[in-house]
Amino acid sequence: MADHTTNYYDTFIAVAPDSSAPGGVEPPSATTIAGRTFELIADAPYDRTSDDVIFTVWAERNGVPDDQWEAAREQFFSVGRACLRASDLGKRYGWGLHFDAEGRVALVASQTPEYEQLASVTGPDGRPVTVVQAMRSARPR
Repeated sequence: MADHTTNYYDTFIAVAPDSSAPGGVEPPSATTIAGRTFELIADAPYDRTSDDVIFTVWAERNGVPDDQWEAAREQFFSVGRACLRASDLGKRYGWGLHFDAEGRVALVASQTPEYEQLASVTGPDGRPVTVVQAMRSARPR
């Protein structure tokens, strides 16, 4: 089986240009995809990769038993999946996502000095980062 991934390395996903969030706003409920994604990343910055987060949210929402996660994860990533650029965190709630050299992710609230530094292609450790934008919520007119 082909192995697809959603992981980024030394990359910053900036907030979508059409986001109206005033800064980083916590999603209102952990029962939503955005809320659970936020919770997983915020509770353990730079601990999980994008693949870890996306699969965990999917497995929990689909009731996959813990003892079946390994096989389910292999099957889940046997096809391409949407990455965190498509997440409401960057589209609707004003959160940037920084991925370190090992692909581990952390949230960065927009309108903060850390966000501005990352958006200017410099990571917290001074290393260069690739900057991409979260996907727009609507097509540009």
